[in-house]
Amino acid sequence: MSETASELVLRLAAEHHARGAFRALLALGAAALPGVRAGLTHDSRAVRYWCCRFLDHFVAAEMVDDLFEMLADPAPEVRAAAMHALACDRCKAGDCRPDAKRTLTLAMERLRCDPDAHVRAHAVGAIGEMANESGEALQAILAAAGSDPSPAVRKKARWYAPGGPIFERQRSKSGRLRRRAA
Repeated sequence: MSETASELVLRLAAEHHARGAFRALLALGAAALPGVRAGLTHDSRAVRYWCCRFLDHFVAAEMVDDLFEMLADPAPEVRAAAMHALACDRCKAGDCRPDAKRTLTLAMERLRCDPDAHVRAHAVGAIGEMANESGEALQAILAAAGSDPSPAVRKKARWYAPGGPIFERQRSKSGRLRRRAA
């Protein structure tokens, strides 16, 4: 007998069952979305965390707002997972892709105000993806590179600043794409 998505979501609360339940949810794919959506409001921070991780792989357009709301979760690991899910474009296309301006605005808020360095580091990644196209994003990256209280966040921000390896790779990639389109 196979478990339903709702049953698997409940198993995410137990550390020794979480990874297996997560893999089983991934195997269910989009069919697990209703159970995962319910899990975003679960009392267990572990359940909310794993549900955000799931939404990095499978998200429906109607659930993007749920991910934005998770950026205010009291648990830093949940906020970090939500930020990653919003910023990671590998699995998202069309209607499932979060609004870039809203993502940028909320990521900059997390970068400025979040007390957790890990959340701020994920915010740097989200903002940094836009640093070649947005002056606002670039300014936020430069500010973090110069003044974030965490050395790890400052280091990551420098990767996305001009001269940094990720900034330069993105710039050369976007230049190649523009040349191909012409």
